[in-house]
Amino acid sequence: MKSDESAHPCRGTGLPALLGEMDHLGSKGPDHANSVVRSVTCDSRMVVPGSLFVAIRGFATDGHRFIGIAVEKGAIAVVCEEYPESLSPHCLYIQVADARRALAEAARIFYGKASDRLRLIGVTGTNGKTTTAKLITSMLNANGIPAGYIGTNLCMIGGEDIPLDRTTPEADLLHSLFARMLDAGCKAAVMEVSSHALMLGRVYGLRFDAAVFTNLTMEHLDFHETMQEYAAAKQRLFDQISPGGFAVFNIDDPYASQMMERVDRTKRYCCTMKDSAEASGCKTKFRAEVLHGSIASSDIRLHLAGSFMEMQVHLPGPYNVMNVLEAAATGVGLGIDPRSACRSLAAVSAVEGRMERVGDASSGLNVFVDYAHTPDALQKALGTLHDLKPPGAKLFVVFGCGGDRDRTKRPEMGRIASETADRAILTSDNPRSEDPERILDEIERGISGVPHYRVTDRREAIGKALSLLHEGDILLVAGKGHEKYQEINGRKEYFSDQEVIRTFFNIMGTRQTAVSGKEKS
Repeated sequence: MKSDESAHPCRGTGLPALLGEMDHLGSKGPDHANSVVRSVTCDSRMVVPGSLFVAIRGFATDGHRFIGIAVEKGAIAVVCEEYPESLSPHCLYIQVADARRALAEAARIFYGKASDRLRLIGVTGTNGKTTTAKLITSMLNANGIPAGYIGTNLCMIGGEDIPLDRTTPEADLLHSLFARMLDAGCKAAVMEVSSHALMLGRVYGLRFDAAVFTNLTMEHLDFHETMQEYAAAKQRLFDQISPGGFAVFNIDDPYASQMMERVDRTKRYCCTMKDSAEASGCKTKFRAEVLHGSIASSDIRLHLAGSFMEMQVHLPGPYNVMNVLEAAATGVGLGIDPRSACRSLAAVSAVEGRMERVGDASSGLNVFVDYAHTPDALQKALGTLHDLKPPGAKLFVVFGCGGDRDRTKRPEMGRIASETADRAILTSDNPRSEDPERILDEIERGISGVPHYRVTDRREAIGKALSLLHEGDILLVAGKGHEKYQEINGRKEYFSDQEVIRTFFNIMGTRQTAVSGKEKS
């Protein structure tokens, strides 16, 4: 999604007001003392007459290349790190040391400092961000705190779903969404904060009332190069806690201690599933116990703020129980009564694409879709289903790995699948510009000792897996979760794991083999 000024057709801010709060090195061009800025954008395609265009340096291209186009389209001011060789006499050029920070500053001012009037809750980590953030959003809405959500490919404001291109949008779009939330009556915004966003200044200047750490495992090493750099990027979120804010940590994760370093002890809320976990460095310790687990839900006991509550949540697996615990701890920190927090969390049905049960359960087949696309997430999802499968049942998994991303995880995910599942079907998962067969070759290097298939077409791979199931068996379709597309050769084409599964359930009948595929062992 690109910035959309149609949501605020009458919005305008005086250019001097923007400049007055923007840290800049100098300027060249006309005074524009009485000029009104009609939009703030870093996308030259979105420039309209009266725009402030911010030229940021990206990975694929450099916004400085598009300054001329922005001026031709009517930009009255350009923010840049280097002046262009040719200056228009009608445009003001503003030089800054960091264009990404300038974009965040300008957008915040342009949208009336909407972020300052919302209670901001940021959730970071490798896995569990979406589930935890959506649980917190549901809990707040159920307890009289209208909240919007910004996260993986989606923004939710009231009953409106707004597609997004990334987990944490660029600052211009991000602040426009905050303004739309205020217009809709929201009092809070819950957002997933990616490591990319923290490194690239998309959340620069925000102050979070609550910051949540879920876990840290191998991911994005094509961007960060090392786990140390990845952890340092995540840690930045906890530098942005507001003076009256607090942080929630999964202290069962080995990286929690690093995340806690910059947070005062009085602001640390620690979550654990271990009775003996040391929490002396925390203000409050919150603990969860799994009383009973089934393939559809978990019966749990939460120890919160000196009392305990028993509840059932419609999410299987200990890692989902931790997500629930962190959501509850966040609610307590925000002043929600613990029992009210738990009641609202128990009412949440499965989060789309996160261990989501799909299809006709009455058939005796257990089919789940999950976003698991990292080694740790795949291990947890398969481990949960393996532990819950009925006696004599088999566990199947359909999965792949994304193209143009960290290649080191591919054989590792193959190893995990072969050690946990009874059958594996390797397939495409957003191959992007890479040859899908090469990706499968690299996954296959990690597989040993388990029969597996290679079916490059994802639709056919799901059909193949469903055709192999017998009553009581479990199938995990991993990697895409909520996503509704496949990205192949630079093009995004509509694709939904859930729709494919439901279609096969409708036509299977005798459940004959949908496609041919040679089993390997």
